[in-house]
Amino acid sequence: MEIKFEEKLVYKKPEALSDGATHYCPGCTHGLIHKLIGEVIDELDIRERTISVSPVGCAVFLYKYFELDGAEAAHGRAPAMATGLKRVQPDKLVFTYQGDGDMASIGLSEIMWAATRGENITVFFVNNAIYGMTGGQMAPTSLPGQVTGSSPRGRDVETSGMPLQMSELLATLPGATYVVRRSVHSIQTIKQAKKAIRTAFKVQMADAGFSMVEFLSSCPTNWGISPHQSLEWIKDNMVPYFPLGDYKVDPVVKSLN
Repeated sequence: MEIKFEEKLVYKKPEALSDGATHYCPGCTHGLIHKLIGEVIDELDIRERTISVSPVGCAVFLYKYFELDGAEAAHGRAPAMATGLKRVQPDKLVFTYQGDGDMASIGLSEIMWAATRGENITVFFVNNAIYGMTGGQMAPTSLPGQVTGSSPRGRDVETSGMPLQMSELLATLPGATYVVRRSVHSIQTIKQAKKAIRTAFKVQMADAGFSMVEFLSSCPTNWGISPHQSLEWIKDNMVPYFPLGDYKVDPVVKSLN
């Protein structure tokens, strides 16, 4: 008796993502965040009207990884470029994809003023507590005592100050409509992150103002630990200092879900 097995497709790559391989290190969660963004773009059917903006940093080749219009900005200047693109093409959905070294350091003024003005753009902020692309130096978000390439004895808060908490900071600005922090270290947090991405895009689609989703992300190469250990490190070290949650949700946002 011949037994025939029928294969059933249960998952496929988002059409918003390209077929090429990425340059990210093994265990880096940038690729996972890309997948979540791509899935949401497909589900909302907005690929043809979406523009990505990525600056210098680990996300420098973002335009290669998404099958949509994309632009590359100078280091820290993605919010300024996104502002220009959105103002001249208000029918488009414009999002920036930025790391902590980019957005919380050289681009701090750019992102604060974009949020203050209430620019109708969506920001995806990847916080891995270190400068990833340039060799693992201390970033504005590196934790107290964290060993990095430029803080071999650990971050000294007396000389370097405390790490910046970007979600808490931007939530205080009047033009911000939706500011939340999520993570991608577990199945539960990944599901929550995808839901936040969807909400952030819906905020822009409703012309409701500035939205940002912060992701706690891993960097096993520069942290000097395994991919599995890096997920535990996020949970045990990053989450206590960068608590997950909603930091600003205007009433208009609640009507979008």
